[in-house]
Amino acid sequence: MPSAKQELLQLLARKSFRLGEFKLSSGGGSDYYIDCRTTTLDARGAQLTGQVFLEEIRTRGWNPQAIGGLTMGADPIVVAVAVTSGDIHGFLVRKDEKRYGMGQRIEGFRENGARVVIVDDVCTTGASTVQAIAVAREFGFEVIGVMCLVEREEAKGRPGVEGAAAPAKFVSIFTDRDVRREHLAFSS
Repeated sequence: MPSAKQELLQLLARKSFRLGEFKLSSGGGSDYYIDCRTTTLDARGAQLTGQVFLEEIRTRGWNPQAIGGLTMGADPIVVAVAVTSGDIHGFLVRKDEKRYGMGQRIEGFRENGARVVIVDDVCTTGASTVQAIAVAREFGFEVIGVMCLVEREEAKGRPGVEGAAAPAKFVSIFTDRDVRREHLAFSS
């Protein structure tokens, strides 16, 4: 029986990885695309995502009060971890300030000074992760860790995220190479 992490990798390879010609949010092109939401919004994928992220958070001894990130890639991860943990709250960072109601940029958990972990599904340039870190700190959260489900290593987003996250540690659950290798093994 595969571990939760191995099973999650298998789901990503089967449901989220596609070969072809794709334009990335960075404006660049790629011969593959990883749409993590097809895995993180899958019933079993959500269970595994919550379990794997929570195990990593606990292994690192981070003990956050909440987990959050920029909407839309972070949304299913945030909910999966909050539900799985039973005691880590969730928050979402809007891309822009809401222009009505209370005009909040952060939805959900909002406790100034709280220890939080920022998450994202795919880190390409790292721009959305960096934006979430900045908004969280501006609100008054203490960012103690940053995690992504899949890091696109060739895109070199890690240095930007690590620079923005410092002194918090940046962790990727998988790399694009891990998912591609699993996809090719599955397809053979």
